[in-house]
Amino acid sequence: MAVLIPILLVFIAGGLVALQAPTNAMLAKAGGSAILAALISFSVGTFALLVAWGASGNRPGAAAFAGLPWYAWIGGLYGAVFVAVAAFAAPRIGVASLITIGIAGQVAMALWLDHVGAMGLTRDPVSLGKIAGALLVLAGVILVRRG
Repeated sequence: MAVLIPILLVFIAGGLVALQAPTNAMLAKAGGSAILAALISFSVGTFALLVAWGASGNRPGAAAFAGLPWYAWIGGLYGAVFVAVAAFAAPRIGVASLITIGIAGQVAMALWLDHVGAMGLTRDPVSLGKIAGALLVLAGVILVRRG
């Protein structure tokens, strides 16, 4: 039961990612730039996060971040790239293709990250079952693309 809440939250967040692509595509079309659309999207998201963080009462000091490696600071860059690419690609390949291809990329990267235990993750070697799951995701991409 304890795992049900995070699963539902991830499911809802995944649905919101699908909504984000066409929303940002509208911004990109209006402004003539996928990068501008991503900037607007991230600005709104940053404001929402500032409000949520302010309400949380969490106030860590600078020392809490002192020992972090450089790559801990660039997580937002990955999201920015995805948002800009999604704003560009959604009207060209459709949201379903965008999301399934994106998920295939996420699964491939996740398998590698888990396999090597990158970035402080617990090492979880690739198995035949995980490879089969990734291949099924790829099959899903092909089925969605072919319609």
